[in-house]
Amino acid sequence: MITSRFFPARVLFGLLVAPAVAACATAANDPTPAALPPPALDAPLARHSGDATAVLAGGCFWGVQWVFEHVPGVTNVTSGYSGGAAATATYERVSEGDTGHAESVRITYDSSKVSYGQLLRVYFSVATDPTELNRQGPDTGTQYRGVIFYANPEQQRIANAYIAQLAAARAFTAPIVTQVVPLKAFHPAEDYHQDYARLHPDALYIAINDAPKVVALQRSLPKLYRAQPVVWHDDHPNTIMVDVH
Repeated sequence: MITSRFFPARVLFGLLVAPAVAACATAANDPTPAALPPPALDAPLARHSGDATAVLAGGCFWGVQWVFEHVPGVTNVTSGYSGGAAATATYERVSEGDTGHAESVRITYDSSKVSYGQLLRVYFSVATDPTELNRQGPDTGTQYRGVIFYANPEQQRIANAYIAQLAAARAFTAPIVTQVVPLKAFHPAEDYHQDYARLHPDALYIAINDAPKVVALQRSLPKLYRAQPVVWHDDHPNTIMVDVH
C-alpha cells in the first residue's frame, strides 16, 4: 500500500483542490489544443525495427510516463531519475530538491515506427510546459525542471534545432527554458511509481494534472496516439550509463 509519506506535496495538493473537481468538467470541454509543427530537422525512420532510447524530464514522471505509453512505436516507458548521483536516486531524496536529479522517463521505442523528433513533438505539445522554470503545475523544485537528456550528438542537434524552430515561430508566449544536456545515467524509480497514472486514473492529482495530457494527445496529435497504452515492464533493471562523445 502506498502511504502519503511518499507523496506529501501531491497529497496536499489533492486536499487543497478537492472543491475544484467540478471545474474539471468545464476544462474538459475546452477546444482542442493546437498541435505544434513537426521538427524541421529529424532523424529518418529506420529501415528495420530496432530499439532506441530517449530520456526526458518535464515535471512529475507519472503523467509524462502515461502520455508516452500512448504513442505508437513506443515499446516501454520507465519512470526514474537523471542528473544527479546514484546514491541519491531515491524518491525521498530527490523530493528534497537538492540532488541535481530531475524526475525523468526513459522511453524505449522502435526507431522504424516513430522518430526522436516526433517524440519531442509530443513532449513539447502535451507532456510538459517548456516555459515553466523548475516547476510544473502544482509541483515546484528543481526535480521538476524540464530537461532533454541527449544520448548522442544526433539527439542533441534535433533537440536544439526544434527548440530554435519553436522559438522562432513564437509557439509559446514565454521563452522556452527546457534544458538540453548530456545523459550521464538514468536510474529507474521505485516500482510503486511505475504506471502510477495508468493504474490510478481517478486519483485527484492524476485526474486534474495528467489525464488532460492524454486527452490532449489524442485530440491534437491523433496520428501519434494509440488508445491501448503499452504496459510498463522492467526491461533494464539496473542503472543505464551513457558516455556521450
